[in-house]
Amino acid sequence: MINASILGATGYTGIELIRILKNHKKVNIQSIFSKSYAGKPISEVYSGFNNNIDLICEDLTDIDYEKLCMKSDIVFLALPHGISLNFVSKIYEQKPEVKIIDLSADFRYDSYRLYSKWYEQEHPSKELLKKAVYGLPELFRTEISSSRVVANPGCYPTASILACAPLLAEKVIKPQKIIIDAKSGVSGAGRTPSKATHFSHVHNNFKAYKVTTHRHSSEITEKLSSVAEKEATVTFTPHLVPMQRGIQVTIYADPAVDLPARTEDKIDFLHDIYRDFYLEEPFIKIYDKNKLPETKDVYGTNNCGLTVRYDPPTDKIIIIGVIDNLCRGASGQAVQNMNILFDFEETTGLEQEFIF
Repeated sequence: MINASILGATGYTGIELIRILKNHKKVNIQSIFSKSYAGKPISEVYSGFNNNIDLICEDLTDIDYEKLCMKSDIVFLALPHGISLNFVSKIYEQKPEVKIIDLSADFRYDSYRLYSKWYEQEHPSKELLKKAVYGLPELFRTEISSSRVVANPGCYPTASILACAPLLAEKVIKPQKIIIDAKSGVSGAGRTPSKATHFSHVHNNFKAYKVTTHRHSSEITEKLSSVAEKEATVTFTPHLVPMQRGIQVTIYADPAVDLPARTEDKIDFLHDIYRDFYLEEPFIKIYDKNKLPETKDVYGTNNCGLTVRYDPPTDKIIIIGVIDNLCRGASGQAVQNMNILFDFEETTGLEQEFIF
């Protein structure tokens, strides 16, 4: 058994971590921390636990880092961008055996300049940024296994990168002018209430937001450029959908090679690339040409559903991907990364399915 602690345990990603880890057979949740609910039982903050978990929220603003690291093998940080990095640095300096998984964007970039541009602040831990590994297991599993700091990807980047990676890696699509039409449930905005996520505003409404300015576009572009081994250009447009959780991305790209002559053969050719690329991946589900992925297919799971089509009139390749933004797009992926760090079976704790 390993001991895990969670900083920011009462936000949506923090509570999703607790939901998953409390049923993980190789993890003991040692301590949880919250700024807003210090001293309160987690079952009082989230009544869905029905008093079957006895964790008390400790004060996030008064952490004894020596004590935290003495009793933790791994620390998850489910804190806002710009705040998390200060906690990560203090934990990292305290004890070299402690693993860290950060769910914020503070250590996701290869370039600190890119972080400074999009998050409008200087990165105070540039050396630690160089040591952090991007936590997308299907692409960086080897690097994750030997790291101390894992930067858990964002939800939109997870869906977008997993959808594009096979065709970019095999040089089948051009990395330029990739168009990503993305849609997310409201929980992607976090637990803090705002006018934009108020029920009366979201219900029976559908809208685009942060067009050309969403921070995840830079994360997607940097990682797709790495996969393609040349600079990618991405048009990324997110939309808010009146549902609780889930993400769907519909991606349009231009072929970079000559495809088979018949449309059916083109689709088979493209599907074979996905099946080969993700052959050993337990959480990637490739849909055949008779089924399109839906967010309900992956609700509450760590799965990513993918399919690909070809549109003859426009000569476009269309890729569709779905994930659960709180699980695969955040906390489930964090647990998958933890399993890799400690050489557990990668699916441990992530086998549950939601059936509707």
